[in-house]
Amino acid sequence: MIARYTRPAMGNIWTEENKFQTWLDIEILACEAQAELGIIPKEAVKVIREKAKFDSKRIDEIEIQVKHDVIAFLTNVGEYVGPESRFIHLGMTSSDILDTGLAIQMKQSAELLLNDLNLLQEILARRAKEHKYTIMIGRTHGIHAEPTTFGLKLALWFDETKRNIRRLEQAKETIAYGQISGAVGTYEHLDPFIEKYVCEKLGLQPAPISTQILQRDLHAEFMTTLAIIGSSLEKFATEIRHLQKTEVLEAEEYFSKGQKGSSAMPHKRNPITCERVAGLARVLRGNAQAAMENISLWHERDITHSSVERIIIPDSCILLDYMLGLFSDIIDKLIIYPDNMRKNIDLTHGLIFSQEVLLALTKKGMKREDAYAAVQKSAMDVWSNEAGKKNFKEVIKSDKNITTYLSDKELDELFDLKKSIRNVDYIFNRVGL
Repeated sequence: MIARYTRPAMGNIWTEENKFQTWLDIEILACEAQAELGIIPKEAVKVIREKAKFDSKRIDEIEIQVKHDVIAFLTNVGEYVGPESRFIHLGMTSSDILDTGLAIQMKQSAELLLNDLNLLQEILARRAKEHKYTIMIGRTHGIHAEPTTFGLKLALWFDETKRNIRRLEQAKETIAYGQISGAVGTYEHLDPFIEKYVCEKLGLQPAPISTQILQRDLHAEFMTTLAIIGSSLEKFATEIRHLQKTEVLEAEEYFSKGQKGSSAMPHKRNPITCERVAGLARVLRGNAQAAMENISLWHERDITHSSVERIIIPDSCILLDYMLGLFSDIIDKLIIYPDNMRKNIDLTHGLIFSQEVLLALTKKGMKREDAYAAVQKSAMDVWSNEAGKKNFKEVIKSDKNITTYLSDKELDELFDLKKSIRNVDYIFNRVGL
């Protein structure tokens, strides 16, 4: 591994300077391999290593004339190296450095993103344990269902983040391939040893087969993985946005001192960061779609993929890094309102225990269809009572069809919130918390 390949910040990975330095490292290593084979003089490699440099502005000037970025790069390097530059890029084609260099940048980016994900996972674990028994209503279709805990909600996100870490680790392995195989991938003017030597030094695997380029299903897998991670963040952020609604207010983004929520309404505290995360996830999915369009190329290669990748790959890596930082901060500072959670549980006046009653009746011998009808009749009586004067437990206690099977004491025992969350420890243990 070349010592220069330490882990830079995400923005630095995708600079022109880092790209050109990566290309130069590949070219120098290829020269070293050629010298090992006796194809070029070792003295020439020494000169190349000592003199080889580049100037990004000069490369841009040359590219305006030649309209080819790799030729512009090689021309500029040759200006520094002198006569020995004739040994640089010997038998190689542009994609040998383009695709191998891109693989290095993507691998570097994946390592940064994995660090981001691990940090998010740690924060989710801490907050999940903090609110392990913070009871709240669970919702299906947006409607109150049965009790759960806020800790379980965070544990779910922890588990999904764990899967995303596995996905990105796999995607990093998928993309960590290089190729130095020549114009159509046949090594006609190259020895396969050169590819092996360069890839080993750069921490890559040699592609088993290439056609001047690495196949773009590799890049599509990487990009769709980023999009999945972004979609997970959107899902988590959307849940927080709902929980921050005025009518709900069970959780809320941190609102800093001096922050303003609206130019018109001074009272507003909006979930703007969650909304930003949710919106940016759409960009990641759009970029992933473009990456899949890049898979189909003409014959051994064309360059329809190239212009697309210059936008979507750097943008997606930088964007997801940004989103993960935002969302880690959201969770770290998220304000929780347990009292509001408890208040909201009581909004339906006990209806959330309807299944408890249904199951108790069936255990006592009532046919399930009859039990469902009896419980639903009482539930709808409470549901339709707009003034909220009726309580579900009291309504069912007045129904002889139900009290024939269940005593008042048995009914009271069914309306117990603690029973609803008795398996929280089991679930946490299974998730690994």
